[in-house]
Amino acid sequence: MAAMNAIARDAGSAAGCVWVEAPARLHMGFVDLDGELGRRFGSLGMTLEGIGVRLCATPSRSMAASGPGAARALECARRLASAWGLPQAVRLDIEQSIPEHAGLGSGTQSSLAVGAAIARLYGRRTNAREIAQLTDRGARSGIGIGAFESGGFVVDGGHAPGVETPPPLTVRLDVPREWRMLLVLDRQGQGLHGSGETAAFEALPAFPTGQAAHLSHVVLMQALPALAEADLPAFGAAVEEIQRRLGDYFAGAQGGRFSSPRVARAMAWLSERGAMGIGQSSWGPTGFCLVEGEERAQSLAGDARRHFRETDSLTFLALCPRNVGSRVWYDEAAMNRQTGTIA
Repeated sequence: MAAMNAIARDAGSAAGCVWVEAPARLHMGFVDLDGELGRRFGSLGMTLEGIGVRLCATPSRSMAASGPGAARALECARRLASAWGLPQAVRLDIEQSIPEHAGLGSGTQSSLAVGAAIARLYGRRTNAREIAQLTDRGARSGIGIGAFESGGFVVDGGHAPGVETPPPLTVRLDVPREWRMLLVLDRQGQGLHGSGETAAFEALPAFPTGQAAHLSHVVLMQALPALAEADLPAFGAAVEEIQRRLGDYFAGAQGGRFSSPRVARAMAWLSERGAMGIGQSSWGPTGFCLVEGEERAQSLAGDARRHFRETDSLTFLALCPRNVGSRVWYDEAAMNRQTGTIA
């Protein structure tokens, strides 16, 4: 225990804990699924306020974790400690997590939060890209890394031929503070993940080069200028164009443009009432759309809850954009809950 305390003192954490808060994100689509124009994938996404991972790491006699997603966080912590040559001596207390397999980036944000907490606890210099590589995150998209690092609206540049490291971020813009995202979550559904996701990508048909060129133009010449000029209708139209093209491409793997028929009905209803940028985040089942202003967002979300009140599996959320990334801070008042521990 003396050695453990010495390490903790060196990291400045013997009497407290390191807190990390990592935000969820919307994955709004890919640009080129095959890479015939040079780079593969390339994706765009937006960071969310109000949903995220919140955890603390404290020195411990061994590896332990408690709270939602504890088993996955513990596995990640062990992997990182081994890769970095650190003691297997950290306790993780998870206060808040992102719904798993909902298209909101739960796996990446959890891994990055765990890595950032352990690194700060032991005074190790690292960054989100290194953590992502060590935990097998960012294999196709860099949007989760961008949300963790800087928040806002981010675009990554995809993978160069033969390169498997997380793709570089090429664009980062603030999202207008008055914009709101309406999310439709389906508690009865899960998006493709793990081996199912891998198999789906392998079974997809070739992505037409002309389609990739068109989507590249939509991102560069429509979505980004509209965002820079705070033109929500134009931005929403660009997002919907991307989502329509990709929804049709992925339809065979997920059963339609939306993986959840319940979410699909709700998104059609919201579109009829003026919501813009209708789409599905990643493999879903979460659907999203955009509206102007807090009052309008809350009113539309309330109307949707009442209209779909008999669909118990649906949850409607009105969220703000988040234009900052993760937060990492040190708290002198150590958190040491023991209930529900996985060791």
